[in-house]
Amino acid sequence: MADQLHNEQAQAGTPKGGKVVLGFSGGLDTSYCVKYLTEDRGYEVHSIIVNTGGFSAEELQQIEAHAYKLGVKTHTTVDAVKGYYDRIIKYLVFGNVLKNSTYPLSVSAERLSQALHIAEHAKKLNADAVAHGSTGAGNDQVRFDMIFHIMIPGVEIITPIRDLKLSREAEIAYLQERGVDMNFSKAMYSINKGIWGTSVGGKETLSSKGILPEEAWPTQLTKDGAEEVSLSFEKGELKVVNGQSFDHPTEAIQHLQAIAGPYGIGRDIHVGDTIIGIKGRVGFEAAAPMVILKAHHALEKHTLTKWQLGWKDQLAQFYGNWLHEGQILDPVMRDIEAFLENSQQTVTGTVYVQLQPYRFQVIGIESEYDLMSSKFGKYGEMNTGFTGEDVRGFSKIFGNQTSIWYQVNKK
Repeated sequence: MADQLHNEQAQAGTPKGGKVVLGFSGGLDTSYCVKYLTEDRGYEVHSIIVNTGGFSAEELQQIEAHAYKLGVKTHTTVDAVKGYYDRIIKYLVFGNVLKNSTYPLSVSAERLSQALHIAEHAKKLNADAVAHGSTGAGNDQVRFDMIFHIMIPGVEIITPIRDLKLSREAEIAYLQERGVDMNFSKAMYSINKGIWGTSVGGKETLSSKGILPEEAWPTQLTKDGAEEVSLSFEKGELKVVNGQSFDHPTEAIQHLQAIAGPYGIGRDIHVGDTIIGIKGRVGFEAAAPMVILKAHHALEKHTLTKWQLGWKDQLAQFYGNWLHEGQILDPVMRDIEAFLENSQQTVTGTVYVQLQPYRFQVIGIESEYDLMSSKFGKYGEMNTGFTGEDVRGFSKIFGNQTSIWYQVNKK
């Protein structure tokens, strides 16, 4: 039955051969893509996995072995963790970016890093086509397609799961008939892990009401009590955790994750607008990202001026929304990144954070750039930089235009 179905479907995509680069995760959808592209379409498949912090070395080896067993010509593993940070995460921290004031763009940001690397690999191999395993129901199809159209124009984009409108059951039947041995049992929860957080989807997130149960969270609560951590930033980048220095901020992020994750910190459910116009809910856990963003923002509030903070908020909100919708290659993003980077020149200092089960609290900061200095007065108590008479005159001038409006227009 499955063979008959695919014979009919293959007529819509006539076998043509050539070289195709496939974004490969080792799961059901991309495993299906390998078999379909090689056996039904006659392509020479070159698989690539882009690790953005979600796979261990052992898992990457298993995925490579699985790819070759399925029949790929070559398989490439890209360690994109540091590049992902340098090109994307750094600016999410500088902008304190939380989608809808909630979500740290855990998955949406890493998809862009993956798409960029897949496109570069297709260029390198001079591929005739590029393929991914997205369905027709989510954001990822747009992110991948759009970046491919921009970076490798004219290269055919093949999306078997979307194009053939395949059900999970049809994919499984197809692979089983071809002797593919893999775990076809679907977990109750879909989990996507990366260095900037882990998304969790399940039956509870498919409707507008429901919370994920404790057992659904990948990182379980194993710590109790309270613990204080110190995070030292240099020009907006996390460089030191509890006095321990790291060569690259990604190492500091991973270290903090190991400390804060077992407290169950950073769990939430995000409700957002998708690129394709529907709303969706997804659970996520992001202990290190949430602590870093809040700590960084606290340091900024002490070291930046009112209007630096104000304009950063406006630009960062646009930046996060546009990034979420896949528009990382828009030149305006480079312009905003330049602003964000320049704004971090004085964002250097140490932030102290108390961790407790399911929550955390910023205790305070220390910085040589702290604008909250007693040399200039203590809020609500004593002024040393101006007099009461200065304020009396300032108040009159500051409200002068509004006062004129009311006098002219009073009835």
